Amino acid sequence: MEAVDTVRNGIDVRQLVETIGAVKTDESLGRFTFKASSTWREGTRNSGQILGFVHAGAPDTTRSVPFTLEGDEPPVLLGNNAGPNAVELLLQALGFCYGVGYVANAAAQGIDITSLEIEVEGDLDVRSFLGLQGPRAGFTGIRAKAKVSSPNASEAQLQDLCRYVQDTSPVRDCLANPVAVKTVLEIV
Repeated sequence: MEAVDTVRNGIDVRQLVETIGAVKTDESLGRFTFKASSTWREGTRNSGQILGFVHAGAPDTTRSVPFTLEGDEPPVLLGNNAGPNAVELLLQALGFCYGVGYVANAAAQGIDITSLEIEVEGDLDVRSFLGLQGPRAGFTGIRAKAKVSSPNASEAQLQDLCRYVQDTSPVRDCLANPVAVKTVLEIV
């Protein structure tokens, strides 16, 4: 029997296969609730924190320190460029998700990735956000471009991988399909 590479593209392939097997056996292991918080600072600046999440009904304890993000707007939108704005972070989330999908699925398929760059851009008209008549408030189009190098995959394999990554990306799915969003206001 041929030995399976343990690590490919920085992914522990054995652990990936074991994770897939565990979720296949117990579907509850595939369920997560991710969380983020945001605190307004001044002007258009907000600070965000991402700490814990819930996995299979239990709180995760692997993160002792939260990830901290700064969000702001560019000066043309009344900000001070203290961080990316929310829609830029949304585009980045798609790029991150595609990146994980490419390298993990390539590793599972025995494909070596030597470089991967993902550029994401979106078109947005702020008139509705400003209370003016105009198109919907969200993106009207998003375009992603991936540049990948592999020493052992054919163009057809990489094209198939690209389609698979898009079809299985949670962030792309959230952007392409309606998601129920419930907002509650607590006045303190």
